[in-house]
Amino acid sequence: MYADQFQIYHGNANPDLARKICRYLGMEPGPVNVFQFANENIFVQILDNVREKDVFIVQPTCSPADGTGDVNRSIMELLIMIDAFKRASAGRITAVIPYYAYGRSDKKDQPRVPITARLVADMISVAGADRVLTMDLHQGQIQGFFNIPVDELTAVHILSNYFKHKYLEDLVVVTDLGFAKRARTFAELLDAPLAIIEKRRVGNLDRAELLNVIGEVRGKRAIIVDDEVDTAGTLIEIVNALAKEGVTEVYACATHGVLSGAAIARIEESMLQELVLTDTVPLPAAKRLGKITTLSIAPLIGEAIKRIHRGESVGALFSSEVEFTQEMLLWEDGVARKLDIRNVQPGQGEDGPDEAGGQDAPESGPDSNGGTGKDGGADGGPSAEGPRDQPGDPKADQPAARLRQLASTGSPEDR
Repeated sequence: MYADQFQIYHGNANPDLARKICRYLGMEPGPVNVFQFANENIFVQILDNVREKDVFIVQPTCSPADGTGDVNRSIMELLIMIDAFKRASAGRITAVIPYYAYGRSDKKDQPRVPITARLVADMISVAGADRVLTMDLHQGQIQGFFNIPVDELTAVHILSNYFKHKYLEDLVVVTDLGFAKRARTFAELLDAPLAIIEKRRVGNLDRAELLNVIGEVRGKRAIIVDDEVDTAGTLIEIVNALAKEGVTEVYACATHGVLSGAAIARIEESMLQELVLTDTVPLPAAKRLGKITTLSIAPLIGEAIKRIHRGESVGALFSSEVEFTQEMLLWEDGVARKLDIRNVQPGQGEDGPDEAGGQDAPESGPDSNGGTGKDGGADGGPSAEGPRDQPGDPKADQPAARLRQLASTGSPEDR
């Protein structure tokens, strides 16, 4: 039986996301050294006692934002960290993998090719992980590649809520057959029809051949929904196809923004109005365009971690508590704000006016022991509004520019 306490550790793939998760939970990441020797061997050393602890390792299998590693190095870091915690007698080890690489290699679609998604799953299990927490796998069948429990979260509710607050009219949601089930949920949340793109993958190229657009899209604003944007070749082909079909505007959203190769140049030169991603994969500064908006899934993962530790339902986040997942925080420029801020004035949090001196800690929230306790002021955990650089200056509490624009727009009823 593992101890009452749980601790979060992370590798080098996406440390910013791990810190945001810890900030949501009101705790600090656990101390651990993870680095590479000159001979390219990876070394891991845990710097505190983890015996019988409930351990969560946050490590998406992607390239770090600083360019010091790659996908395969991130996988090896994860495997070696799992082994280190197992040998340090951790009570339970959960691999938190927001982005699961090699997910598209989930079947034999050509002669004499591997099923690498299964291979990676086997390695994680053999290394010693007790369970996996992940986000929007390329195909749901990948869950069956593991012989340990897998909790798969989805960003569909967060992404749909973002577009809901843009108050766009005459919408149609566009997706391919592989993402159709989750896109249908996305369309229902926006009360919009669904159109399907029929496409066919061309060999091993990072693009697909579009065959047909199934559904009525003429004269509508289209929102393309997918699990991942890699080189953006297929995305731009869909954008161009929709333009030929007579759509007025095209938006796109995806959970994972890999954005490799010429993706940034393609997006910048396209007629795409906006691309909305989450931070499962870190976005380097050189890839941050005005067209790209990043939402954080840190609160969602943090809530799932808390529920796993307590033995509570994770699936309830997307059923009986769907409203919770639709009101996740938007983290932009290090500032945590709820997405729906239309009626919030500068200097006020979502829970009411700030107290004098900038002290506006929530009454209670999750703590590192898995329970809820009183927050001891600003130093006792994250405030209801997120970090503030100048607590004494009400203007420093204003939401980021994009959200101020949304807030000023208001709902159609307010106009």
